[in-house]
Amino acid sequence: MSHAIKIFDGTSAADVEKLTGDVGGAVGPDGSFNISLLTGDGLTSTGTPGSNLITFTLDGYTEGTGSTVGAVTTDLITIALGATPTTYTIEAKVAGFESTTPAGCGYDIVCSARTTGAAATIINLQDKYNTEEAALVSCDANFVASGNNVILRVTGTAGLTVNWKASTLQIGV
Repeated sequence: MSHAIKIFDGTSAADVEKLTGDVGGAVGPDGSFNISLLTGDGLTSTGTPGSNLITFTLDGYTEGTGSTVGAVTTDLITIALGATPTTYTIEAKVAGFESTTPAGCGYDIVCSARTTGAAATIINLQDKYNTEEAALVSCDANFVASGNNVILRVTGTAGLTVNWKASTLQIGV
């Protein structure tokens, strides 16, 4: 857990004396009273001065939720591939829960996709590991290409309402 410690100098303004991260030591400000937060590849920090907030974002990470009522499909995440020809590797983790039985299912999917800059294509087969309780064996999760997007799509089970949550992480070159 990260900590910020505020020490008051007798004025109405608070001074941040140091920041302490999950690892390493406490970091104090430079001569301009600034503490820079540097991130590595795949991580972005965004400062919002008006709200005193710094948000850290994992690049290429997306979450989505949805539900299916019966044996229908719903799209949990749509990934726009952009106007530059690129190849992507996309990983997804999907969890489904049906509360009346109750029953659960989960999927871990990896696929590669390519865009011409105008149209997406799923490259060959997707690698998928799935776990499903008996009531949800007809559920499924897959990537599909549509236009210049890759979509994470789930399928429910007849007569049941399944609540879904998913995350994807993608890299491209």
